[in-house]
Amino acid sequence: MSVEVEVNEDDLAEMVGQVWESYLDPEGINPLIPTYDEHQPSEVHSSVSINGSWTGHLVYACSTLAARRAAAAFLAMEPDEVSEDDMSDVLGELANIVGGNVKAMLPPGALLSLPQVVLAPESSARYPNTERIGGVYGLWEDEPVSISMWHSRAENSEEDGA
Repeated sequence: MSVEVEVNEDDLAEMVGQVWESYLDPEGINPLIPTYDEHQPSEVHSSVSINGSWTGHLVYACSTLAARRAAAAFLAMEPDEVSEDDMSDVLGELANIVGGNVKAMLPPGALLSLPQVVLAPESSARYPNTERIGGVYGLWEDEPVSISMWHSRAENSEEDGA
């Protein structure tokens, strides 16, 4: 049985801020500007699953241009040098880094999956029996970016008739 998550939106925002400052905006000139809009569009997304003492997913979603800029910043390249493979690798790594930080705050027994990257909108992803429990939503250089946590209700699926 999964325990209640011990990571709240403030914790997630702090983790995302640290990742942003370390990898995407070390000079502090292009911060992620909060929009608080959990329904903003995405063109690409990556995710990691957490299983064990807590079961759910961490999803990093953004526009293709934001993914290209993230890959360029992360890999110290120019945006026009970034390939789809570079974008995919960096999106996966960003989900992995934030997901690993979330996992570290959970009770012992939580395991982190390898990242899954899909160069398609987050809305194309399906996480059966889950609900969004929090997220960080914003604009980075006028492009949408979101990092959200989804909790699995799998242990309740029989009761819910699912």
